Amino acid sequence: MLGPIRWFWRTLRRPSVHFSLGFLTFGGFIAGVLFWGGFNTALEATNREAFCVSCHEMRDNVYTELKTTPHWSNASGVRAQCPDCHVPHEWTDKIARKVAASKEVWGAIFGTIDTREKFLDHRLAMASREWSRMTHNDSLECRNCHSADSMDLTQQNPRAQEAHETFLLTDQKTCIDCHKGIAHELPDMAGVPGWQ
Repeated sequence: MLGPIRWFWRTLRRPSVHFSLGFLTFGGFIAGVLFWGGFNTALEATNREAFCVSCHEMRDNVYTELKTTPHWSNASGVRAQCPDCHVPHEWTDKIARKVAASKEVWGAIFGTIDTREKFLDHRLAMASREWSRMTHNDSLECRNCHSADSMDLTQQNPRAQEAHETFLLTDQKTCIDCHKGIAHELPDMAGVPGWQ
């Protein structure tokens, strides 16, 4: 077992006999560009709605729900897609989210939510995780489309006006604190402290 490892390590440490330093540098640069291009292509491919709903767990549950909300069909004609709300736009935040999402892939492989019943059983935990993430990043994904500075409060009903003036414009709360269930059905909230 150690023989191949020693051979590989010795090969890496030894100077090149057949290739010049310039060739190795240029080759390393080209390999880096190819890796980076492939990495970004894969990253963008996994950041599309078609990828998100390619597994039946998402397509048959939350995607179906999304189609009944204002994020799908509204007067402005703007449609939010899965990555708009679940993947940050900034590169470093996006990478961190993709790494965290690997747990979801693991769950799909092992059938954690492969039936409607299992999905409903895990729904509160999954929603709570998303709500917590959005609370900690000040509802960053919401703010990519919705700007408090450009809200015309006079166009809102009195209850929404008061809530936005009291909480949002004073940074006392973030979007997700009040707008849980805006794009997906709420899980069973019975027994959740502070929930009316």
